[in-house]
Order: sequence, then structure tokens, then C-alpha cells
Amino acid sequence: MAKLNTALNGKVIAITGASQGVGLATAKALAMMGAKVILLARNQQALDEAVEIIGKDKATAFSVDIANDESLANTFQAIDQQFGKLDGLINNAGLARPNRIEDLPASELMMQVNTNFTGTVLCCKYAIPLLRKGDDPLIVNVSSASARSTDEMSHLSIYSSSKAAVERFSIELRSELREDGIGVSVFSPGAITTEFGAGWDMEKLTLAIRAWQKKGPHIDGWMAVETVAESLAHCFTYPKGTYVDFIEIRPNTLTDKPVF
Repeated sequence: MAKLNTALNGKVIAITGASQGVGLATAKALAMMGAKVILLARNQQALDEAVEIIGKDKATAFSVDIANDESLANTFQAIDQQFGKLDGLINNAGLARPNRIEDLPASELMMQVNTNFTGTVLCCKYAIPLLRKGDDPLIVNVSSASARSTDEMSHLSIYSSSKAAVERFSIELRSELREDGIGVSVFSPGAITTEFGAGWDMEKLTLAIRAWQKKGPHIDGWMAVETVAESLAHCFTYPKGTYVDFIEIRPNTLTDKPVF
């Protein structure tokens, strides 16, 4: 019989974007390590299904609009009433829309900034009082390799810029929270096999991939969701009082870029 991993017994960890992809896989990994996970996302049906998968004794879900201040305030108030603390927060929610800047609607610009950056800031704002009551609390802000790499997907300038803003914000937040004993880590993954691009406009995606091809025919490859999730969950397993400032995980393979 496999030994039960109880490294995170008693921990309460909230995860945004937790109804699918990396967020859901990370919630599973944390629950397997003994944590109580709070799943935050918009889609109530997907959240209900996620709770069933993880187990109602290990997972609780709240439907929330990450980009809406009132929605977040009410949600974290409900978390406080039910759990009384947080030991961890993973700001994983994010979205992108490929487009050239000159063709970018203002609505797409604001949607990406509000979800990827403003939502992260507001989640931290409302989580901090709960984290102060936690045990060795940690915030993990999920960034992207596109914030620094020049060979990531083309025409995602707003997405990559918003993730770069998350990284700079994390540096400042870390300084603010050090006296409170709240750690702040940045987790930056490369390309992942998820449904992140589901619903993208095919014409704009085709233009983006053609521009991407001009940077070279190969990429580092793609990582499985579970691989990234295990690495993300591992951020909570360091000895008490220590945490990783920044970690980037990338595939060690060489793969041809898609051709459109």
C-alpha cells in the first residue's frame, strides 16, 4: 500500500482558475497531500464537478468573478466565515486573446489586464487578513515564461505584459508582507497542454502562429498539466520559514511549431 502523503495536513489553500487545467490539477495534488482546497472560478457547474472529483471532504468551491471587486470581497468574507484563515493562495486564473495591437479592441485589452493582473492584486488584498491567521502562509502568483522569453507565442503582448506586471507586483508585495511572515512566490511555466486557447478567434490565431514561425521553427515543447501542477503544489512543501522567490519550469525537449 502506498504511503499517504500528509505534508499539508491542516492547511487551507485557495486556488483561482481552479475548475479546469492547471488549477484543477493543482487542487488535486494539494488535496492528495492533505490540504483542504478552496476552488475559485466562474463556472459553477465546472466547480461542482471538480468538487466531486476531489471529494467534498477535501474541496469547497465558490463561484466568483476574479475581475470584479465586489464579487471577490464577498467571496473572501465567506471563506473567512467558513474557515477562519488561509494558509495559502494560488493566483492561477488567467486568459489571453491573440491580436495585433493596432487591431486590439479596448474590451479585450481590459479583459486580459483585469483578469491577469488586477484580479491577482485584488485576491491578494482580500486574502492577506486571512493569511495573517494562517500557518507559515504563502502566496503563489502564477506568471508565464512569455513575460521574459522573446520566443513565446506571437501577438500575445497584453497577456505577456500583464504577467510581467504580476512578477513586479510580487516583488513589491513580498517586501510589504515580510514582517507578517507571509511568503510570496512567483511560479512561471512554459507551454502546457491545456485548453487555454479554447475559443480563440481562428483567423487571429493563424496570423499569430505565422508571425511566431518567423522567430524560428522550434519550441522547447509542451508539458503535461499534471507535471506543472505537481511542481506548483511543491511550493508549499519547503521547510517552515522558507519559500521560493521565483521558479520557472520548462520542457527539456525540442518540438516543431504548428504550421497554419
